Amino acid sequence: MSSTPNVSDVSGVTPDGAAWLASAGPARTLWGERPDAPVVLPCGVVFDVVSVPAIFGRRMLDRLWEEGPGSGPVAEYRGRMLLFGAVGTAQRLHALLRWEEWGAHGSRTDGVPPLLCHGAGDAVTVPAPAGPARPDAGSPARWLVAPDSRSPWLPGPEVLLWAAVRAARAAVRISIFPPADRDANVYDVSRRR
Repeated sequence: MSSTPNVSDVSGVTPDGAAWLASAGPARTLWGERPDAPVVLPCGVVFDVVSVPAIFGRRMLDRLWEEGPGSGPVAEYRGRMLLFGAVGTAQRLHALLRWEEWGAHGSRTDGVPPLLCHGAGDAVTVPAPAGPARPDAGSPARWLVAPDSRSPWLPGPEVLLWAAVRAARAAVRISIFPPADRDANVYDVSRRR
Protein backbone atom coordinates (compact mmCIF):
# COMPACT_ATOMS: atom_id res chain seq x y z
CA MET A 1 0.00 0.00 0.00
CA SER A 2 1.42 3.36 -1.02
CA SER A 3 1.76 6.17 1.51
CA THR A 4 1.22 8.75 -1.23
CA PRO A 5 -2.29 10.23 -1.00
CA ASN A 6 -4.60 9.91 -3.97
CA VAL A 7 -4.93 13.50 -5.21
CA SER A 8 -8.12 12.69 -7.11
CA ASP A 9 -9.86 11.65 -3.85
CA VAL A 10 -11.14 14.96 -2.47
CA SER A 11 -13.40 13.23 0.05
CA GLY A 12 -10.55 12.12 2.34
CA VAL A 13 -9.41 14.41 5.13
CA THR A 14 -5.63 14.73 5.36
CA PRO A 15 -3.89 14.81 8.76
CA ASP A 16 -3.40 18.57 8.33
CA GLY A 17 -7.10 18.96 7.49
CA ALA A 18 -8.05 17.00 10.62
CA ALA A 19 -5.77 19.24 12.69
CA TRP A 20 -7.50 22.31 11.23
CA LEU A 21 -10.94 20.91 12.12
CA ALA A 22 -9.76 19.94 15.59
CA SER A 23 -8.53 23.51 16.19
CA ALA A 24 -12.21 24.56 16.29
CA GLY A 25 -13.09 22.36 19.26
CA PRO A 26 -12.61 19.10 21.14
CA ALA A 27 -12.65 16.84 18.07
CA ARG A 28 -9.16 15.38 18.46
CA THR A 29 -10.04 13.52 21.69
CA LEU A 30 -13.31 12.20 20.27
CA TRP A 31 -11.71 11.13 17.00
CA GLY A 32 -8.91 9.45 18.96
CA GLU A 33 -11.53 7.15 20.51
CA ARG A 34 -13.82 6.81 17.45
CA PRO A 35 -12.14 7.97 14.22
CA ASP A 36 -15.23 7.11 12.16
CA ALA A 37 -17.73 9.15 14.22
CA PRO A 38 -19.15 12.56 13.20
CA VAL A 39 -18.52 15.28 15.77
CA VAL A 40 -20.16 18.60 16.67
CA LEU A 41 -17.85 21.61 16.30
CA PRO A 42 -18.45 25.27 17.11
CA CYS A 43 -18.68 27.79 14.28
CA GLY A 44 -17.16 31.25 14.39
CA VAL A 45 -13.78 30.05 15.71
CA VAL A 46 -11.95 28.88 12.58
CA PHE A 47 -14.86 28.69 10.12
CA ASP A 48 -18.50 29.59 9.54
CA VAL A 49 -20.90 27.26 7.74
CA VAL A 50 -23.71 27.89 5.26
CA SER A 51 -26.21 25.02 5.24
CA VAL A 52 -28.44 24.50 2.20
CA PRO A 53 -30.67 21.68 0.91
CA ALA A 54 -28.48 19.09 -0.84
CA ILE A 55 -29.79 19.58 -4.38
CA PHE A 56 -29.49 23.37 -4.24
CA GLY A 57 -26.08 22.98 -2.57
CA ARG A 58 -24.92 20.77 -5.45
CA ARG A 59 -25.92 23.54 -7.87
CA MET A 60 -23.97 26.07 -5.78
CA LEU A 61 -20.95 23.76 -5.69
CA ASP A 62 -21.13 23.27 -9.46
CA ARG A 63 -21.15 27.05 -9.98
CA LEU A 64 -18.22 27.53 -7.60
CA TRP A 65 -16.07 24.96 -9.42
CA GLU A 66 -17.20 25.57 -13.04
CA GLU A 67 -17.41 29.37 -13.10
CA GLY A 68 -15.83 30.61 -9.89
CA PRO A 69 -12.86 30.25 -7.58
CA GLY A 70 -13.71 26.76 -6.27
CA SER A 71 -14.86 26.03 -2.74
CA GLY A 72 -13.51 25.47 0.71
CA PRO A 73 -14.38 22.26 2.54
CA VAL A 74 -17.89 20.95 1.86
CA ALA A 75 -19.74 18.24 3.78
CA GLU A 76 -23.12 16.60 3.49
CA TYR A 77 -25.17 15.80 6.57
CA ARG A 78 -28.77 14.56 6.71
CA GLY A 79 -29.85 15.91 3.34
CA ARG A 80 -28.13 19.28 3.71
CA MET A 81 -24.89 20.52 2.23
CA LEU A 82 -22.53 22.38 4.56
CA LEU A 83 -20.33 24.92 2.78
CA PHE A 84 -17.48 26.09 5.01
CA GLY A 85 -16.71 29.80 4.80
CA ALA A 86 -14.44 32.36 6.42
CA VAL A 87 -15.18 33.47 9.97
CA GLY A 88 -17.73 36.30 9.80
CA THR A 89 -19.37 34.93 6.64
CA ALA A 90 -22.56 33.86 8.43
CA GLN A 91 -23.39 37.32 9.77
CA ARG A 92 -22.48 39.18 6.58
CA LEU A 93 -24.19 36.68 4.24
CA HIS A 94 -27.35 36.78 6.35
CA ALA A 95 -27.40 40.59 5.97
CA LEU A 96 -26.78 40.36 2.21
CA LEU A 97 -29.56 37.79 1.78
CA ARG A 98 -31.98 39.97 3.74
CA TRP A 99 -31.04 42.95 1.56
CA GLU A 100 -31.63 40.82 -1.56
CA GLU A 101 -35.01 39.72 -0.08
CA TRP A 102 -33.81 36.14 -0.55
CA GLY A 103 -36.72 33.71 -0.53
CA ALA A 104 -39.23 36.36 0.59
CA HIS A 105 -42.78 35.63 -0.58
CA GLY A 106 -43.61 37.75 -3.61
CA SER A 107 -39.97 38.75 -4.24
CA ARG A 108 -37.94 37.92 -7.32
CA THR A 109 -36.26 35.10 -5.40
CA ASP A 110 -39.52 33.52 -4.22
CA GLY A 111 -39.20 29.75 -4.44
CA VAL A 112 -35.48 29.45 -3.71
CA PRO A 113 -34.54 27.61 -0.52
CA PRO A 114 -33.43 29.44 2.61
CA LEU A 115 -29.73 29.46 3.38
CA LEU A 116 -28.98 28.76 7.03
CA CYS A 117 -25.94 30.74 8.19
CA HIS A 118 -24.05 29.31 11.18
CA GLY A 119 -21.51 31.59 12.85
CA ALA A 120 -20.34 32.53 16.36
CA GLY A 121 -22.48 30.80 18.98
CA ASP A 122 -23.64 28.05 16.59
CA ALA A 123 -22.35 24.52 16.12
CA VAL A 124 -22.53 21.99 13.27
CA THR A 125 -22.00 18.26 12.92
CA VAL A 126 -19.03 17.47 10.71
CA PRO A 127 -18.13 14.07 9.25
CA ALA A 128 -15.27 12.07 10.69
CA PRO A 129 -11.93 12.42 8.93
CA ALA A 130 -11.70 8.64 8.49
CA GLY A 131 -15.16 8.24 6.97
CA PRO A 132 -17.62 5.59 8.10
CA ALA A 133 -16.21 2.24 9.24
CA ARG A 134 -18.38 0.55 6.62
CA PRO A 135 -18.86 2.64 3.45
CA ASP A 136 -22.12 0.79 2.74
CA ALA A 137 -23.49 1.71 6.18
CA GLY A 138 -25.07 4.85 4.74
CA SER A 139 -23.54 7.32 7.18
CA PRO A 140 -25.58 10.54 7.40
CA ALA A 141 -22.34 12.56 7.22
CA ARG A 142 -19.66 12.58 4.52
CA TRP A 143 -17.11 14.93 3.01
CA LEU A 144 -17.64 16.08 -0.57
CA VAL A 145 -14.58 18.37 -0.49
CA ALA A 146 -12.48 17.49 2.54
CA PRO A 147 -10.12 19.88 4.32
CA ASP A 148 -6.57 19.16 3.22
CA SER A 149 -4.41 21.73 5.00
CA ARG A 150 -4.03 23.55 8.31
CA SER A 151 -5.33 26.71 6.67
CA PRO A 152 -7.69 25.84 3.79
CA TRP A 153 -9.06 28.56 1.57
CA LEU A 154 -12.50 29.59 2.80
CA PRO A 155 -14.84 31.67 0.63
CA GLY A 156 -16.34 34.83 2.02
CA PRO A 157 -19.96 35.97 1.93
CA GLU A 158 -19.75 37.63 -1.49
CA VAL A 159 -18.50 34.43 -3.16
CA LEU A 160 -21.22 32.31 -1.53
CA LEU A 161 -23.91 34.87 -2.42
CA TRP A 162 -22.67 34.86 -6.02
CA ALA A 163 -22.88 31.04 -6.12
CA ALA A 164 -26.35 31.05 -4.54
CA VAL A 165 -27.67 33.58 -7.05
CA ARG A 166 -26.19 31.59 -9.95
CA ALA A 167 -27.68 28.37 -8.58
CA ALA A 168 -31.06 30.04 -8.10
CA ARG A 169 -31.04 31.28 -11.67
CA ALA A 170 -30.40 27.73 -12.82
CA ALA A 171 -33.19 26.36 -10.60
CA VAL A 172 -35.81 29.10 -10.81
CA ARG A 173 -36.27 31.64 -13.53
CA ILE A 174 -35.52 34.93 -11.77
CA SER A 175 -36.73 38.01 -13.60
CA ILE A 176 -36.68 41.72 -12.90
CA PHE A 177 -40.11 41.96 -14.55
CA PRO A 178 -43.30 41.22 -12.62
CA PRO A 179 -45.09 37.98 -13.52
CA ALA A 180 -47.56 38.19 -16.39
CA ASP A 181 -51.22 38.65 -15.53
CA ARG A 182 -52.81 35.29 -16.39
CA ASP A 183 -56.24 36.93 -16.95
CA ALA A 184 -54.93 39.53 -19.40
CA ASN A 185 -56.10 39.49 -23.01
CA VAL A 186 -53.51 38.21 -25.44
CA TYR A 187 -53.46 39.54 -28.99
CA ASP A 188 -51.71 37.98 -31.95
CA VAL A 189 -49.74 40.93 -33.32
CA SER A 190 -48.36 38.89 -36.22
CA ARG A 191 -51.72 39.23 -37.93
CA ARG A 192 -51.55 43.03 -38.18
CA ARG A 193 -52.48 44.55 -41.53
